[in-house]
Amino acid sequence: MEQVKENNGNASTGNEAHIQSIQFSQLNTFNSPDLKDEGKRNLDLILDIPVPVSVELGHTMMLVKDILSLAQGSIVELDKVAGAPVDLLIRGKLLAQGEVVVVDENFGLKITNICASEERIRNLG
Repeated sequence: MEQVKENNGNASTGNEAHIQSIQFSQLNTFNSPDLKDEGKRNLDLILDIPVPVSVELGHTMMLVKDILSLAQGSIVELDKVAGAPVDLLIRGKLLAQGEVVVVDENFGLKITNICASEERIRNLG
């Protein structure tokens, strides 16, 4: 142990700090086969959890009086151009974009662009 006296240009007040070195153990990385297996087992635990997925065609702002006057056959204009990519959202966070397609009699999404993995992780938070 090494003793250091506090001295900011003043005479010592008698307060002494004790400083000692610390040795850290080697940090394990995911390059270890054991840790990779453990990570895979942990991931397997959550793979069957249902997560809300939605496809967003666009947005708009409407006055309350206009919303109240909506009726069957009314048209709501969105902020996206026809044919523009639509957003695929996971729990409300952007994951990918794609084109609307028809599968049998249902709408579907053909993914054309996926967010970078760092952005996906940040968005899923």
